[in-house]
Amino acid sequence: MFDFLTDKLDNIISKVKGYGTITEENISEMTREIRLALLEADVNYKIVGEFVNSVKEKALGEEVKKSLKPGEVFASIIRNELINLLGSESSPLIIKNGITIVLMSGLQGSGKTTTVGKLGNYVRKKYNKRPLFIACDVYRPAAIDQLVSLGKSLNIEVYEEGKGNAVEIAKRGVEYAKNNGFDYVLIDTAGRLQIDETLMEELQNISESVHPDETLLVIDAMMGQDGVNVITGFNEKLTLTGCILTKMDGDTKGGVALSLRHLTNIPIKLIGDSEKLDGLSEFVPTRIADRILGMGDIVRVAEKASEVINEEEAKEAAKKMKKGSFDLEDFLKQMKQIKKLGPLENLIKLLPGAKKMGLNNIEIDPKIMARTEAIILSMTPYERRHPEILKASRKQRIATGSGTKVEEVNRLLNQFEQMKIMMKNLTNGNMKFPF
Repeated sequence: MFDFLTDKLDNIISKVKGYGTITEENISEMTREIRLALLEADVNYKIVGEFVNSVKEKALGEEVKKSLKPGEVFASIIRNELINLLGSESSPLIIKNGITIVLMSGLQGSGKTTTVGKLGNYVRKKYNKRPLFIACDVYRPAAIDQLVSLGKSLNIEVYEEGKGNAVEIAKRGVEYAKNNGFDYVLIDTAGRLQIDETLMEELQNISESVHPDETLLVIDAMMGQDGVNVITGFNEKLTLTGCILTKMDGDTKGGVALSLRHLTNIPIKLIGDSEKLDGLSEFVPTRIADRILGMGDIVRVAEKASEVINEEEAKEAAKKMKKGSFDLEDFLKQMKQIKKLGPLENLIKLLPGAKKMGLNNIEIDPKIMARTEAIILSMTPYERRHPEILKASRKQRIATGSGTKVEEVNRLLNQFEQMKIMMKNLTNGNMKFPF
């Protein structure tokens, strides 16, 4: 996400940091480069003009001229302007004390039905809600099947009647939710190939019949500037309360995220940042601006970790690390929790400075973790707790049982011992750094 724009802006800011003083000439050169970078990233041309003019005006102000580090002030100006463009503050989901009804809409292929599943999972975890999915895409049987399949995988009930009148199904589904203790209702409607009058009228009728508290539009971030037209078209027929940008983990240039709020005044509430069913996160302008500028998003890393890591087990592991008694049994538990975080390369990209360290394009082979797990599972519980007893014959048995080689078993044991020493030093405050 935003890799293209991050590269361009990083180069521009690095240039400015090399200047001893800020002049109108070098700022004009930098703002020309910013203009080109934003246009190439598919940001709307009107927004580009406003953004560049604002940056130039502030960069030539007294604050920058008097600064001992004008480059850093310039970077701060760009960050603040990006935050303003993205909407300044996050726009939370509408969550009522009683039942909350959410109408989901979007074009075909935007990831709408999958997003229904992700959103149900999200509110259940974050707000302790009991969601219900209502299948109102009556034109594509595959859409109903997909929603039912998602519901089963998440253990979330789906109200469906197959083909029929979508408006009546929505009404009966909401009534069912009220009578059965559900407090967050997600209505999955038919995806449109384009803004179709007949289907838009159906959406309006569903909205008028169930009176949703929230009407969300799912937008594919790969659409580019067409996304603005889609939002405008839907908002003319419905009163949108927000949108969800999907496929933000893909090769999108990110221009649509920088254009939507400013041009439509419809807030981006959430973004889909992985294919997994927990791959939905809050759209926070300050954090998105930091990602664009290569500063990472450590808060998102912490959020992901808190969702899957058992706090008591983590505390116990920390105590063992401090004592130096952390064993392969503990390591296996920690590894299983880490696997729940999803692809590790996606998290590494969110670390501050990841791009400058060359970690943004890193690929971690999931087979490595699988082999490590297989080796440890091929040991007896006693061997995991006392790896020092592992001699040649035991290692050969473990290698055979895990489908690996003795060399791989030795490598794991050596790496584990080095890790134990490092963790003990770190937790005891004895770690020495070469700087």
